[in-house]
Amino acid sequence: MNAPWAPGGGNAGHGDRDSFAAFLCDEATTDVVRNAASELGLPHEKCNKGGLRNAVQTLSVSASPSILLVDLSECGDPLSDINALAEVCEPGTVVIAIGQVNDVRLYRDLTASGIQDYLLKPVTEEAVRDALIQAQTSFNAPRHSGGGESAARDHVLTAVVGTRGGVGASTLATSMAWLFSTEHKLPTALLDLDVHFGTGALTMDLEPGRGLTDAIDNPSRIDGLFIERAMVRANDHLSVLSAEAPIHTPLMTDGSAFVQLEDEFRQAFDMTVVDLPRNMLINFPHILNGADVFILATELTLASARDSIRILSWLSSHAEHVKPIVVANRVGQGAGEISRADFEASIERKIDYIIPADVKAAIHAAKLGQVLVEASRGSKASAVIRDISRAIVTSGGDSASAPGNGKGKGKDAAKGASLMNKFDLRSMLGSKQKA
Repeated sequence: MNAPWAPGGGNAGHGDRDSFAAFLCDEATTDVVRNAASELGLPHEKCNKGGLRNAVQTLSVSASPSILLVDLSECGDPLSDINALAEVCEPGTVVIAIGQVNDVRLYRDLTASGIQDYLLKPVTEEAVRDALIQAQTSFNAPRHSGGGESAARDHVLTAVVGTRGGVGASTLATSMAWLFSTEHKLPTALLDLDVHFGTGALTMDLEPGRGLTDAIDNPSRIDGLFIERAMVRANDHLSVLSAEAPIHTPLMTDGSAFVQLEDEFRQAFDMTVVDLPRNMLINFPHILNGADVFILATELTLASARDSIRILSWLSSHAEHVKPIVVANRVGQGAGEISRADFEASIERKIDYIIPADVKAAIHAAKLGQVLVEASRGSKASAVIRDISRAIVTSGGDSASAPGNGKGKGKDAAKGASLMNKFDLRSMLGSKQKA
């Protein structure tokens, strides 16, 4: 291509550019795109009739927009036609394609050619809105200059810990890693530190290999080449390092291997997600030395409230540099064991995100061998996880709390007081039941 698309590159600063334009083949899609663009403050009047061919004709005599959305429905050979579009598009234009061919190979070929995303018809306003938001993020991302001072993205390490087994921390970790790598197109590493019972690779229908156990047994071998060979590729931008160590083999390490792995990931990837079991947090606290974001996955139960207090208190004492995000997972409708208000009062801070319970979506993902956000893209649970990932990417890990939910009380978010000393929730629950 004469003008390859590079998010954030080229002529992004041109004042002659429109911020957005779309070329669409049918009225239904045009209405959806117009509504999504209008909601984001983009010029919805720039939604034009006619698909990719009209886009080529128009852009051959006018400046390219910052974000271009094209309909491929009338293309006999989408890849060839995309190349024709590249001939008239200025570098730096972020392109989103819409089509009706459901083919993984086509998707990969299009993204490899420089397309930001490919949406399958019939499109929804939510899908178009998410794609446009990501396109805006890519267009405004720091530029990589050919020489001089580098403006590379800072590495962000996100640790995910569950208050109890089964609260969904691993589901959250795998989904976050998948979103960083697919929707945000960031080179991402997923490190599953549940050495004996980890599900990171299993969730994505991958064989975990021996990479993690080899790293633990021989920390001196860890370098860039080792990382390249040991990690399993889940997609074009996501690599997984996990294990299924024999349960008769105890974990024998001082934790130095984990720190070395994180150091190598920092050089090779933009994002690292660590699925961190509670016992590993206790035994190897130095794992969080390089962390930027700490996601605490919890449920609205008495046991999870108690352990949220204990973990947040530990965090404020041992890793106060880390940004905590409290995520209540699998929250069902109706009365639960503890109300949200009582839970927040007990941990002395707001819950940042609430993920609704969606058993059908979880079962569907397990049957397909896919992460939740990929198998059930339109579910409410996936939408919340997508919000979390977007907040972390946008902020670079500095301030990823949900807007309006507050950030708790900083170091006072958990003072170490036990749940029974601060709030006798058993009595509260009992009095409500009697009432």
